[in-house]
Amino acid sequence: MNITTKANGTNFFSSGLRQKVDHLMDILYSGGVNNPMDSIEQISYLLFLRLLTEKDELLATLDKKYTRIFSGKWARFAWGNFVTLTGDNLFNAVRDAIESFHELPSLTETGKLLFSRATLKIYDRPTLRAVIQGIHTLDLAAHDGHDFKGDMYEHLLSKLAASGTNGQFRTPRHIIDLITALVNPQPGQRICDPACGTAGFLISAFTHILRENTKPADLKRGLLDGASLKPAQWKFLEEQAFTGFDNDANMVKIAILNLYLHQLEKAHISMMNPLTTGFGGAYPGQRYDIILANPPFAGRVQDESILSDLNYKLNTRATELLFLKWFIDHLAPGGRAGVIVPNGVLFGSNNAATSLRELLLTECELQAVISLPSGVFRPYAGVATAALIFQKGKSTQSVWFYDLTADGFSLDDKRTPIEANDIPDVLTKWPSREEGPNSYRVSIEKIRAHDWSLAAGRFKPVTTETVNHDAPEEILGDVLTLENEIIRCGNALLAKIDSKK
Repeated sequence: MNITTKANGTNFFSSGLRQKVDHLMDILYSGGVNNPMDSIEQISYLLFLRLLTEKDELLATLDKKYTRIFSGKWARFAWGNFVTLTGDNLFNAVRDAIESFHELPSLTETGKLLFSRATLKIYDRPTLRAVIQGIHTLDLAAHDGHDFKGDMYEHLLSKLAASGTNGQFRTPRHIIDLITALVNPQPGQRICDPACGTAGFLISAFTHILRENTKPADLKRGLLDGASLKPAQWKFLEEQAFTGFDNDANMVKIAILNLYLHQLEKAHISMMNPLTTGFGGAYPGQRYDIILANPPFAGRVQDESILSDLNYKLNTRATELLFLKWFIDHLAPGGRAGVIVPNGVLFGSNNAATSLRELLLTECELQAVISLPSGVFRPYAGVATAALIFQKGKSTQSVWFYDLTADGFSLDDKRTPIEANDIPDVLTKWPSREEGPNSYRVSIEKIRAHDWSLAAGRFKPVTTETVNHDAPEEILGDVLTLENEIIRCGNALLAKIDSKK
């Protein structure tokens, strides 16, 4: 998790928000909302209503001509009304707000999507009141330039990762941040994650851009303000830079609020499967400067559902192959991608996998294959994976391979922090593609000769170490000398025993 910190020790953990979020989850569990996904969804609705009310009040104070969202028949849905209610009155008011809020005319499109088909699932009245009061007491104001709302929601989402409910779990944040750093997104670029989940990659890209545009002195103080960005760059970041798709309605809603809490309330998030849903007009439609993704590994798409242009010449139903083809097709010229794929994509021998690797290596410059530890997604999946870093527009001449064996966490189901961590070494070696014990470069000629295989083990240099052994006669002499010494010591011991009799 990317937790905001300050030099004087003030951080998300010491703010008290972590304990309060944990308490909210405990209240919901005790009150009958046992599915962490449902708990997070319900907290998201209520949190959004509070934040939107506060924003509405602030804008009304700053601008007398501002038309308030919570006015007329919508005034009863303002957050302050819920805080004073109890029992059925509270339940009915909150349910009406959540179920009808998508009809609010002045709500943004993403806000309407957040409340699409929304319903209240906290049926126990005392539990609902306790949750309302708990959210009301959260200190969500920025302190000394630090806004911990995003950190708070990231911690809330960690509950989802810990549960693995319905197969929903997030890519580890440190792996996301590594891939983002290697791809290096810049201001003014269009960034897309077509399987965005909770929007972790999009937020990591935004944070990366802010960090690269914050003064070093401010970074040392724990500030991350992107002060070097120009107004036009800020406007682009807020309104045009980020696009995400997901075919899970719950994930879309969580992504929307996650982005909202990270200053990206106007990011473009849609519920759709990009492998089966057209964008209108000719394929591939919109292209992006940056693609960051960890798409679904397993699964097969129905033949009749797959976009014909996407599957042209591949003839496959495998989602991991179709997504890789989508990445290649939707990169703009010069665009860069950092994506996670199962190792089977690297060396699969079927026609679709082989053809796709050839396409990747000839239409793009595959800059790196980073082999990830097989336990990186435990306890939910033990599949071996790799991160591919590539750029559209020129063919590959050589590929840099890195075998990342440790990521700072144990590779068992507990995934506890440990000292061993190759990630800093990856980042150090990356600019020059430096070779070392864990890294090496392979020419395109070798890859082509092996049927376009990208299996790291096939190309890893074999190191031999010369060991100087003593001559056989010297070893035999040493053995005989040792044997004679043993006999001598034994005889001396026997003589000493006889003398005592």
